[in-house]
Amino acid sequence: MTSLPNCPKCNSEYTYEDGSLLICPECAYEWTLESGNEPNEDTMIVQDANGNLLTDGDTVTIIKDLKVKGSSSILKVGTKVKNIRLVDGDHNIDCKIDGFGAMKLKSEFVKKA
Repeated sequence: MTSLPNCPKCNSEYTYEDGSLLICPECAYEWTLESGNEPNEDTMIVQDANGNLLTDGDTVTIIKDLKVKGSSSILKVGTKVKNIRLVDGDHNIDCKIDGFGAMKLKSEFVKKA
């Protein structure tokens, strides 16, 4: 059994091979051995309010009371959001929040937990 390299994006040791691709199950990053260990330039870089890099599956905490559009509800400071997913666009975090359901958040209003 050969030893596979750690994920170049999140440094996870649980990478696996799928055909010619190497895949990281923790951050869903895919690469080939020929491409080396450097993430592609098209890799999305998302930072929280403190400048920490965010990846898919992270847990974040809301740092400001946020009004929920189309509702009278408010997301309170300190609300933990688990298992985020990064997406393109202005609201670059896709998640589910207990008691609210599916939401899109801006990374500038969260910090990595």
